[in-house]
Amino acid sequence: MKTGASGSPSSQTAAAGWHRVRTALAETPAILIARKAAVLAFLLLTWISLRPFQDLSNPDVSELATGREGLTYASFGLLALLCLALTLPTHARALRTFLSPRFLALGAWFALSVVLSQDPATSAKRLTLAGSVMLAAACLPLLARSRNDLRNLLAIASLLLLGACYLGMMLAPDLAIHQANDVVEPMLAGNWRGVFGHKNGAAAVMAMLVFIGIAVARSGLVTAGCAIVILSGLFLIGSEGKSATALLVAALTITGLFTVVRSFPGRVLLTLVPLFAINLFSVGTVVSEPVAALVRLLPVDSTFTGRTDVWQFAIEALGARPLTGYGFSAFWNNVTVRAASDDGSSWAGYASHSHNSYLDTAVTLGLPGLVLVLGIVVVAPLRDVMKIEARGRADPLATMFVQIWLFGLLLSCMESFFFDGGDPVWVTFLVSVFGLHYLARFRSA
Repeated sequence: MKTGASGSPSSQTAAAGWHRVRTALAETPAILIARKAAVLAFLLLTWISLRPFQDLSNPDVSELATGREGLTYASFGLLALLCLALTLPTHARALRTFLSPRFLALGAWFALSVVLSQDPATSAKRLTLAGSVMLAAACLPLLARSRNDLRNLLAIASLLLLGACYLGMMLAPDLAIHQANDVVEPMLAGNWRGVFGHKNGAAAVMAMLVFIGIAVARSGLVTAGCAIVILSGLFLIGSEGKSATALLVAALTITGLFTVVRSFPGRVLLTLVPLFAINLFSVGTVVSEPVAALVRLLPVDSTFTGRTDVWQFAIEALGARPLTGYGFSAFWNNVTVRAASDDGSSWAGYASHSHNSYLDTAVTLGLPGLVLVLGIVVVAPLRDVMKIEARGRADPLATMFVQIWLFGLLLSCMESFFFDGGDPVWVTFLVSVFGLHYLARFRSA
């Protein structure tokens, strides 16, 4: 991609010459290898993490994880700087596209959220981590030289993750499969979790790997792609991730309908109606008694495995600070702040999140923050999809980004992962959002 230059002919010639020098340096074998390594390092850091195969029978597992926060911050911070340094010489123009009103407005709101936070120290610390992760995720699609290069790197990372998960179950099943002696949820005994700390996280990532495998197979690497689909599909079944499985089918269905419904209003309905329906018949049950009564008639757990208590608690807390919220990651991550809103009548005040990304966003960033986030993760990607198709740039990679994006939006109704540091679901979702952003604006080989 080339950007135009302005000024005198001599200045344009000098600028063009400097650009050629930078491009040549960025294409040296050592730099190309470094770029590939950065992509794989970032994906594996988020997918496998620095603490895989946690011993969930250890009562101190949460304290042990907290003790490694410094290493986590350092790893993501250094990796983000490396990704930026490797990306800027050739793709500064692409990164500048984030200097748009909506992204600048969200950044300003993040800053204000830290200032007005009930716990500014926690908010500032968490925002630093989230910023590092978002920066690295924004660079990741640009570090690959082409779509085929990105496909190959995604395939390698996926197979390495799957290999680690299956190897863990063979060599250390007590650390890769939920056990009856797990401290928190012994009822999950037998569910596969691999390198992840919980079977729900494993199921969500495996569903996303299915989309990656389909794209890899459709773009030419049939054997590798089919292997990814089969291995991740089997793991999804073994994890008994019912929600992830259902939403996987839903995302594939909506993507298929996108090929029939071409109009922007029609696709808005295909995207928003499922989001509205899932939130209405889940979180809506604690707001509307008629909706709750209707759900009780259905053959489902009307408490959504205890989530209704947490939703009720979060909504009441939001009512006290609807405009500013409690600060970036300063509500669920801080016991003191939660205690101020807890009357001690339920366990909800000690939950780690609300199991709904949209509700969590409102609680931490306020309703204005929620609107800004929805504009970036819901509206903007949908417009990008329309631009990609209008410019003839749709291909298996673009379809994969759309599927992961749709899956993430639907999963957000039942799980909380927006801006959750290096959460593997959040990072994979974010890379897809950024991938659509670039494909809508630039050509790629």
